[in-house]
Amino acid sequence: MAQTTKPRELVFNVNGMEFAAQEWGSSHHLPVLALHGWLDNSSSFYALAPHLKDLHIVALDMAGHGQSAHRPGQMTYTPWDDINDVLAVADYLGWERFVLLGHSRGAIIGTLAAGAFPERFIALGLIEGLLPEPAKPQDAPRQLAAAITGLRAQQQKTPSVYPDLTIAIKARERGMFPLSNAAATALTLRGVIPKGDGYSWSTDPRLLAPSVIKLSAEQLGSFVNAVSAPVKLLLAEDGLPKLYANYLHEVKQFPHIDFEVLPGGHHLHMEQQVDKVAEKLNLFFSSFVKQWQAKQ
Repeated sequence: MAQTTKPRELVFNVNGMEFAAQEWGSSHHLPVLALHGWLDNSSSFYALAPHLKDLHIVALDMAGHGQSAHRPGQMTYTPWDDINDVLAVADYLGWERFVLLGHSRGAIIGTLAAGAFPERFIALGLIEGLLPEPAKPQDAPRQLAAAITGLRAQQQKTPSVYPDLTIAIKARERGMFPLSNAAATALTLRGVIPKGDGYSWSTDPRLLAPSVIKLSAEQLGSFVNAVSAPVKLLLAEDGLPKLYANYLHEVKQFPHIDFEVLPGGHHLHMEQQVDKVAEKLNLFFSSFVKQWQAKQ
């Protein structure tokens, strides 16, 4: 049975922060935590979630995104803090084990989390994301300097203000990965706050600063190799494989990662390819749904 189209709103406090989320499905269905990409929000799943069958989906606005709180003080944004949040949210929901559905940065966080805590994950459904870009160990000092300099620069910037939502939506359409008007509208409506006579992005500008630390290829590979849950990775022809020439070669280094390349761009799960993405994920999730239903 497919989900209802309209999600329910959730707000809860974990790790001393208020998080917002959108929920589809019934609590007796297979539990799925959905994580969006960088500078997106939980509406990333507005088109896909209603097409997924027999799942209890909680799509989180991650810290600093959407309607969730910003990290306090001078804290930066790292995957490691996000992993801590993911586990805390799952604990709050009473999920000892769960499925992770992730897009882009959300898929990367899911992979790292499943490598560090393999016992918590039933399966991983990943869209256009597996691992972050690796770094060379000798570049660590330069990376730290860039992160701190970037953080200071972001804190001094004046936020952009759009006089109306239409202009904000048009700006979102023309982002790093172009979006249709419908997809951009969904993300924008959840990703802006009133500012004076217009609107500004709710996203914490500190997310635009470089990472404090990047791991080496060997360190990142150890996370993927530690993942014991089955993985389905869906990539887009005009997404990461096109952006990074060696991307598919890198993915093939991990034979336990089942991947497919589909037509479309980076946000294919929000665009006209959503039916094909849903078909692939429903097929992948079906065995876990049956196992879960047998336990109920």
